[in-house]
Amino acid sequence: MVTDIAHTTHCVDAAAVMGLLPDRPRLLALGEPTHGEDGLLRLRNDLFRQLVEQEGYRTIAIESDCLMGLVVDDYVTSGTGALDTVMERGFSHGWGTQPGNRELVRWMRAFNDGRPEEDRLRFAGFDGPLEITGAASPRQSLGALHGYLAARLDGALLPCTAETLDGLLGADGRWTEPAAMTDPDRSVGRSAGAGELRLLADELAALLDTETPRLLATGSRDEWHRAQLYARTATGLLRYHYRMADPAPNRMARLVSLRDSMMAGNLLAVAERGPALVHSHNGHLQRERSTMRMGGLPLEWWSAGALVDARLGTRYAFLATALGTIRHRGVDVPSPDSVEGLLYALPQEHCLVDAGRLASALGDTLPAPRVSPYYGYASFDPAHLAGVDGVVFVRDVLPDPAP
Repeated sequence: MVTDIAHTTHCVDAAAVMGLLPDRPRLLALGEPTHGEDGLLRLRNDLFRQLVEQEGYRTIAIESDCLMGLVVDDYVTSGTGALDTVMERGFSHGWGTQPGNRELVRWMRAFNDGRPEEDRLRFAGFDGPLEITGAASPRQSLGALHGYLAARLDGALLPCTAETLDGLLGADGRWTEPAAMTDPDRSVGRSAGAGELRLLADELAALLDTETPRLLATGSRDEWHRAQLYARTATGLLRYHYRMADPAPNRMARLVSLRDSMMAGNLLAVAERGPALVHSHNGHLQRERSTMRMGGLPLEWWSAGALVDARLGTRYAFLATALGTIRHRGVDVPSPDSVEGLLYALPQEHCLVDAGRLASALGDTLPAPRVSPYYGYASFDPAHLAGVDGVVFVRDVLPDPAP
């Protein structure tokens, strides 16, 4: 069996990746089974450099707040801000503290220095302004959308003033109340003011679309794309807050579904602008229906990858990453009867495996998914082999070196 699998492996580089795929994808998604491991970020960075230099890729999108990501994009494209500030304010989920992300941003800025605008690298966060503990206020996205339109259109076309939005929004603490994540009665999402804001956000988004020819004739396409991001985020956040206030039994399933829907919308917008590498958890990028248990309840929903794949077809490709050990997290050598165990017997420190040939080598009886002692690591499910274009295997994930 190991010999059969060995014939399916390649180095993890751009040439090998493209050799697995029928065409160059518009979105090449690289998953990871756990967050916070710098070794996986360095592998991602190396692959992105090769895609940039050999395949003409110009954007990387990661699982981070889409609005905060604008801070990073401004820095890498034009040098706006200082690196320390960008790492602090340009990433959500604590990703800005990771050395691999800092190195990515530094390299992108150096690559862009002196290059013409049309050839510069771009950075995008594709997650919504969401955390496990709750969701952001829609103030930033709504205010930015309104400001963009007000600066370019006759005020009579706008459905409201900035002061009206501000009054309806109230204090941001009403929106970011952590208790609302588990108690719908603590959410402001179904208040009369929130309902009016949803209507106004929809009107502003519609105005952005209907006035596109004028807006593009009088301003840059980049500004218009950014306004579209504000519109998607404002309407998505208000929809998310509405569901946070929902006492129905399927409340949590709807929330995780809406989050991935926001992710998918942002990824499709990234794809419109050119080929991009996407980096996120395997679970957000998979083509299969996602499942998990939260609060003792089973949840099912379509991931961002499944939603994007339904739209892009072969222009979307997904490489899932599987791991051997993360000893500093309690994940030791995998059992030889698991997929990770079979791959662990290979000599390479990391390799790219052809998913179809791996499935053939495994035969009709698939091994059970590996049981992990670390809650932050999700093992690879062999039943998902048909839904991936390749498996990146990293034999041993080592702890980050001490600073």
